[in-house]
Amino acid sequence: MLCLHLRSVRLQGLKRLRAFCLVIAGGALAVACGGSGSSAGAQDVLASNNADAAANGVRLVRVATFNSPTYLAGAPGDKHRLFVLEKAGRIMLVVNGHTRARPFLDISHLVQSSSTEQGLLGLAFPPDYQQTGRFYVAYTIANNDVRIAQYSRAGGSPNLASAAGARIVLTVPHRFSNHNGGQLAFAPDGDLYIGIGDGGSEGDPDHLGQNNSVLDGKILRISPRSGGGYSIPADNPFVGSTGKRGEIWAYGLRNPWRFSFDRLTGDLAIGDVGQDKYEEIDFAPRGTGKGANYGWSIFEGRSRFTPGKAPGAVFPVLVAPHSAGYCAIIGGYVVRDHSLPSLYGRYLFGDDCKPQINSVKLSRGRARGNRSTGLSVNAMSSFGEDAAGHVYAVSLAGPVYRIAPR
Repeated sequence: MLCLHLRSVRLQGLKRLRAFCLVIAGGALAVACGGSGSSAGAQDVLASNNADAAANGVRLVRVATFNSPTYLAGAPGDKHRLFVLEKAGRIMLVVNGHTRARPFLDISHLVQSSSTEQGLLGLAFPPDYQQTGRFYVAYTIANNDVRIAQYSRAGGSPNLASAAGARIVLTVPHRFSNHNGGQLAFAPDGDLYIGIGDGGSEGDPDHLGQNNSVLDGKILRISPRSGGGYSIPADNPFVGSTGKRGEIWAYGLRNPWRFSFDRLTGDLAIGDVGQDKYEEIDFAPRGTGKGANYGWSIFEGRSRFTPGKAPGAVFPVLVAPHSAGYCAIIGGYVVRDHSLPSLYGRYLFGDDCKPQINSVKLSRGRARGNRSTGLSVNAMSSFGEDAAGHVYAVSLAGPVYRIAPR
């Protein structure tokens, strides 16, 4: 018997430990805090499929195991490769189902990852990646700031990026080590959207969520320049407004750890991590959401958190209470994989504390039919989507799973 104490390294400021006692016959298992080990014997503890999954015709298939993976993405036009981020600063590659030993990119010497919420956090490929080879990463640096940088694929090698010649796009001052956000995504409009947390600590002590003179607690929208830096789209909501940052697209967010655009409709769904009582999903149909105020830190979920005003606050379409076992919502994707008919058109989300993966139908102002998929992943850090529209679940304990038909 091996009793394993596994710290759930909560990327959203969770201050607790989880302990699992695993009974493993005839073998050994070692998983360090924030480490990479996982054995076949532990697989059923880290992820599971139950009767609901069978009824939904879905299952989890383990793709590979990594060292504290935080995110997964595919590149436009490339159905052969998965790019998996590791917290310490490496991007690993899975090519045609096989994990390559050599990282696609290793910037661990630049990445501050000692705190539980810090590290290599986000990755995005622009629509023209196959032509330009340029891509973007988000990571934390030594003074707790959040940095967005541009890198390029190495000439002649689709399996290797060049660590030299990086271009800094944007650095966001960040006081504390937590609530970094870090999601990057190119929208259908071709611009880069960036999620940044409220600056950290607890309870938004500097009241940054409602302060539009800073970039913390926001979704940003920028147009990166090929040589580094960026321009601000002229139709951003606060362009030309005195004392307000033109990069801001939406505000009033605590820690928008994961957000996504529906690959079919362009709708935006944001998983915003809550404080003590509520997790939330915010939703903006394509063509809406410009200048939206999602309420933090005046509101947590739909409930008042502090005195003050949140002009025009847009309440979440779904609230997940901590009383039901939630603690740090992991926003996912709207499923557009035709091999998963029971989930098609439904948004997937998970949680760092509650292993159950749910699906729900999102629409303007509401969420309908919230139900379990029957799939469970412990210590979830992210969902991911590849170029073909397949959806993946990522566990900080190591494994990456594809959500597949039975």
